[in-house]
Amino acid sequence: MHVAFVAPFLRPNTLRYVRALVAIDGVRLSLLTCDSADRLAAVAPELLGRVTVTPVGRSLDAAALVAACRTLSGVPDRLLGMLEQLQLPLAEARDTLGIPGMGAEAALAFRDKDRMKQVLRAAGLPVARHRRLESEAEGLAAAAELGLPLILKPVDGVGSRATFRITTDDDLRAALAHLRPAPERPVQLEEFVVGAERTLEMVLIDGEPVWWSGTRYHPTPLQVLENRWMQYTVTLPAEATAPWTDFAPVAAEALKALGLQTGLAHMEWFETADGRFVIGEVGARPPGVNIMPLMSHVFDTDMVAAWCRLMVEGTWPCPERVRSAGSAFFRGQGRGHRVVAVRGLAEAHEAVGELVVDRELPQVGQTPQTGYTGEGWAIVAAPTTQAVVSALGTLVRTVRVELG
Repeated sequence: MHVAFVAPFLRPNTLRYVRALVAIDGVRLSLLTCDSADRLAAVAPELLGRVTVTPVGRSLDAAALVAACRTLSGVPDRLLGMLEQLQLPLAEARDTLGIPGMGAEAALAFRDKDRMKQVLRAAGLPVARHRRLESEAEGLAAAAELGLPLILKPVDGVGSRATFRITTDDDLRAALAHLRPAPERPVQLEEFVVGAERTLEMVLIDGEPVWWSGTRYHPTPLQVLENRWMQYTVTLPAEATAPWTDFAPVAAEALKALGLQTGLAHMEWFETADGRFVIGEVGARPPGVNIMPLMSHVFDTDMVAAWCRLMVEGTWPCPERVRSAGSAFFRGQGRGHRVVAVRGLAEAHEAVGELVVDRELPQVGQTPQTGYTGEGWAIVAAPTTQAVVSALGTLVRTVRVELG
């Protein structure tokens, strides 16, 4: 089978997927990238000769992907990529070239937040009230109708970036001035949902759910985005319990409504204080914030390899939980443009080091990240959820990253 994989840049996480694809028996892999073969030789020399490197100038442009595929020796049987921003251009290229997989109509339902919520609401599923805005005037009128507090964000945003919590009229005007809604640049205004925020990852094959998992954010991604200093955790429990077990059927109906046939979806959702479920965002691709490695540890399965086989062969191992795991994210505190000190690592290691199974620790001198993932992280695993939650709490209380 000829598989084309789009990797805009050859970063460590992306290369995990490349390695997993070339390890599948019978796969001939073409790598469509903005990087060069020399870059591949520098970062992953063992892949030379095992993949065909094909340059693509604009990896987020469907026409550029189509043109790159047409330079290959035959149209590929699969066209894949794991980044959120790639999903719509990949789908459009598949439609043009006749490649099996998610098409543009379904991909747009996942990518466009307004369309997503329209589809889910029409299916009778719980979502926040919302409006699509193409001007500041529309924003002011919609806010008066929906009432404060609200959330304002791009319709095609990723990972809570450029997301604003609106609690006053001044907040609204400032956020609208920043995002500048226009017909070519629409934004989404929606109710602000208060509740515990969780994820649910679900696999569908031929439109039917076959497996799911789920995590808990603490605190929420928006709180973290609003507070640059705030460290946070993501926990995957050892048990499949409520509220995830209660929400899983809702998630399955949502994915069917959005048009997912075969794939792994990542859904963020809320449980409110009165026990209601509200669907937040849904992506038809592997999750971020270390959820893939967390699932690998909990289910004792290489989830990157499992996703690659799912997308190439249409199979899934349906593994069982054997432990709990979680990730703590370390974020810089103070003002400055570089990390000047990392404190508490020795104390954290002494307290919970035996539970740490992977880590990427902050380094003095590094530049702070602009996103919410922070300057470093650690993953812990243990037989019980309680042990993981305790260890994560120790990590975020003990480790301090100072900026200066």
